Amino acid sequence: MELSVVESPKVLVKQFFGNNAKSYDKVVGITTFGKDSHWKEEIMTRIPKCGSILDLACGTGILTFKIAEKFPDAKITGADITEEYLLLAKDKTTSCHKISFLLCDAEDLHLDDVFDCITSSYIPKYCNPQILVERCLQHMSAGGKIILHDFTYPKNKAVRLLWNLYFVTLNMIGFFTPRWKDVFRHLPKLIRSADWVEQYKDAMERKGLSVEVTYLTIGCSAILAGTKKV
Repeated sequence: MELSVVESPKVLVKQFFGNNAKSYDKVVGITTFGKDSHWKEEIMTRIPKCGSILDLACGTGILTFKIAEKFPDAKITGADITEEYLLLAKDKTTSCHKISFLLCDAEDLHLDDVFDCITSSYIPKYCNPQILVERCLQHMSAGGKIILHDFTYPKNKAVRLLWNLYFVTLNMIGFFTPRWKDVFRHLPKLIRSADWVEQYKDAMERKGLSVEVTYLTIGCSAILAGTKKV
């Protein structure tokens, strides 16, 4: 499936994640050489002490459960568009977790609650920046914070060469892992075409947020944090 310029990258979500939830945690760990865990720890350091946190595109709950461990008294909500992933996250939940999970589209978020912090890992490249930022602001308390993380295409030419070679290798591996074949094939093109950092930074600043950008792992990933001014 090739993505038309008139289509939203979100159409790829069902294709990428339609039937592979059970292997997701292992695959994301292996294919990022363990950096996924490091990146999520970096997200954690940016979450302020607060009473309520919304984790968008929570998937199997990797980040959600880290948040629950660090903020055991906070009200935590995980939301995702893919039911298979949410069911797996729910299966991981124990009686000591104060987590609720919702099946919903982040760009069509209409909840009765507001949150002190909204996090998301890997969602920016799939969504419209203006729409997602607006939805987040509609669900944020005064002085709240948005923390977004995703892959980025490295700017250094030598790193880009290695990055491209790595995804060529993953594409070949995809022939032996049918459930991940489409991800390994189309994800690099999506990452290269998604100038999400600047787009979300602009969208947040237009809404009056104070924005901080941090690039990680020689430019292969980034965290964008926007704080709502009181």
